Amino acid sequence: MPSLKRQKQQGPMSGAGLVRYFDVDEGGPKMEPKFIIGIVVAIIILEIISKIILPA
Repeated sequence: MPSLKRQKQQGPMSGAGLVRYFDVDEGGPKMEPKFIIGIVVAIIILEIISKIILPA
């Protein structure tokens, strides 16, 4: 005689285990955006000065 209980079937998990937690600190170097902008501006100024001092 067949069982009258229904078997629960589960579908695939949503996200397939690829969930990312953005509040978790993953380490790595920490630099402020002002520092990066300062480095870029310094490189631009050095390029302009090099073109003035050493014309091609």
